[in-house]
Amino acid sequence: MIWLFLVSLCGSSLASSSNSGSHLVPMTLITGAASTGAVCLDGSPPAYNLHKGSGSGAKNWLLDFEGGGWCNDVSTCRERANSYRGSTKHMTKSKVFSGILGDDPSLNPDFYNWNQVKLRYCDGASFGGDGEYQNGNTTLYFRGQRIWDAIISDLLPKGLGSANKVLLSGCSAGGLATFLHCDDLAKRLPGTTTVKCFSDAGFFLDVKDVSGNYTMRSFVKDLVSLQGVTQNLDKNCTGSRISPFECFFPQYALRYIKTPYFVLNAAYDVFQFHHIFVPPSADSHGFWSRCKQNPAHCTTDQISILQGFRNEMLQALSPLGDSRNGGMFINSCFAHCQSELQETWSGPDSPRLNNKTIAEMVGNWYFEREVAKELDCPYPCDSTCHNVIS
Repeated sequence: MIWLFLVSLCGSSLASSSNSGSHLVPMTLITGAASTGAVCLDGSPPAYNLHKGSGSGAKNWLLDFEGGGWCNDVSTCRERANSYRGSTKHMTKSKVFSGILGDDPSLNPDFYNWNQVKLRYCDGASFGGDGEYQNGNTTLYFRGQRIWDAIISDLLPKGLGSANKVLLSGCSAGGLATFLHCDDLAKRLPGTTTVKCFSDAGFFLDVKDVSGNYTMRSFVKDLVSLQGVTQNLDKNCTGSRISPFECFFPQYALRYIKTPYFVLNAAYDVFQFHHIFVPPSADSHGFWSRCKQNPAHCTTDQISILQGFRNEMLQALSPLGDSRNGGMFINSCFAHCQSELQETWSGPDSPRLNNKTIAEMVGNWYFEREVAKELDCPYPCDSTCHNVIS
């Protein structure tokens, strides 16, 4: 099936990537997690990377879900289990922290000295499943929910349990994971802790593709069934839908989340454009190929169709727009994941709305310095999309 994993579209697209503000953080294995069944697809222990906070940030925590797509059938999950997306045995032992996890106060002024954690992704269901597959010599562990439980349990005595402020974030499949676990995190922490959640490029839409098929819906249905995700979805959401698996989609889950929420997304999210709205199965003759390679090559009709996709995203985000404590930054760049790279998070050529960078907007929202809701005008009006991800 498609979408074994999401390629990191951000990193390869920028001609020059500054290392300013980035730092290398070692990985911590939770070796005792296996006793609770919290293991990666291949049975290896879960892990996270922790950089301890200091000074004014010593009691504040930023938890960031790693992204990397999903697997929705045995074949792709088995393949994933033999890679760094499904096993800590194959992961690099250190992780570069940058962007929202950067340590330079001039580039990341609000979160640079917080305790920073990257939750390593090795289950293939946005930390949402709880199941197992066995057939002969093949065993796959779908234990994303237990991995989430194990990581939080391991961090609570390390300071998370007495935190003043917490931000749960993530990019792509990690961004979707924030919708699944936002309220749960708030419940695990003291009432005195300020908890808020932030999704970057995780607002995956349940929409028809250009051929009229619900390609993503079919994929998610198989994913939720295979990995046993339904039991871990929001009960208020699943009770309101004819098909409970739909609550894996952020647009249905969002209205039931009580914790303050911020959504960062490109209105023309390049992954959704290429694989959900115009998947290869819907464009067998390659009519969209040039448009996918460069938006400037799109025909007038194609731009019109893309504006329809943008409109569907804005409509799905309407509950957040009406929320008193919600925030959003929806720009018109062709991008995917804008918080992890310094160039797009905060820099001279970073995307801006009302002359504010993404870093400024997220910080203003979290610390309630001002209302932080910005919607860009339609493509191609935005002149700040220098870091176009094609």
